[in-house]
Amino acid sequence: MKNIARIYLALAVAFAISGCGDKQGSADKAQEAQKAIQQGMQKEKAMMEGMQKGVEDIQKKMSEQQAK
Repeated sequence: MKNIARIYLALAVAFAISGCGDKQGSADKAQEAQKAIQQGMQKEKAMMEGMQKGVEDIQKKMSEQQAK
């Protein structure tokens, strides 16, 4: 959850910085920022899925040990 807040903060900073420059390049910068944020969110999602799979594996192993 903290990483998602960092992503939103990075987005806000990216848009603020892009607003300071020339208007012609600002659309490109905004698009690059959006792409970077989407990639970050995809990585965050993959990490969360991996963590969830790890928890499921641990739970499965614990239940197997209790069954023995």
